[in-house]
Amino acid sequence: MMKILLVDDHVLVRQGVRRLLSAIPSADIYEAATSYEALTVFRQQSPDIVVLDISLAGSSGLELLKRFLIENPNAKVLMLSMHAEAIYAARAVQAGARGYISKGASAEELVTAVLRVAEGKRYVEREIATDLAMKQFSGDGDLLERLTMREIEILRLLGEGKSLSAIAGTLNVAYKTVANACSLMKNKLAVERTADLIRMALEMRKN
Repeated sequence: MMKILLVDDHVLVRQGVRRLLSAIPSADIYEAATSYEALTVFRQQSPDIVVLDISLAGSSGLELLKRFLIENPNAKVLMLSMHAEAIYAARAVQAGARGYISKGASAEELVTAVLRVAEGKRYVEREIATDLAMKQFSGDGDLLERLTMREIEILRLLGEGKSLSAIAGTLNVAYKTVANACSLMKNKLAVERTADLIRMALEMRKN
């Protein structure tokens, strides 16, 4: 029996992923919507693998990943995300995830990723892995490596045309927090204007 803990704050996503993972004959699937619920189930059930959304309401999936690894350094965690950009996969793997797959991946690839990670192997979605390898080979993305995951998220939202106020609402943080993050990003990326950040965000989406 393979114990799978599925952590996502959207019930429809959990239902959809659960249905796909039910194709694994030995799967015993548990669900959690919050970090607190996830940690409780993790401690009680000692799952063989955790499928963890990188963006949880009111918290960060990467922070929860760190908590799992503190509880069990050998925890096998596959990050599931709406983000298909290579930088997110790189940060997740650096933080200790065994794999990364986007919500746009096929059902077959999701099952493959779960099985590979459960076996102790690593798995990054094929298209993202190719993009990641190309960026490492070419040296692209060095500037983005200077940013935190929160800053990358703000940059992505800027690229979607959201205002600072809208971004604050989306991330459930104060407007000042977003404004300060933009100032820090300008310093890190050596640009002067928010328009320059937006241009970089659009380039990141194209790449």
